[in-house]
Amino acid sequence: MKDRGLRTFVTVLAGLAVIYFGSAGRDPEEGGGVSGGVIVLGVLAALLVWHLTRPGDKTVK
Repeated sequence: MKDRGLRTFVTVLAGLAVIYFGSAGRDPEEGGGVSGGVIVLGVLAALLVWHLTRPGDKTVK
């Protein structure tokens, strides 16, 4: 991906998706909120997407 804005958008979207799906399956008796582990997984997913979508070393002139 060459567009940094799109790369940032996809990264944030991946992190938020992990946080959303990590908290959506909880029972109402467990209480609301997001656990710290889900936040860490969301950040790790975002960092992985950021790393995987970096531009290559080849520059087109």
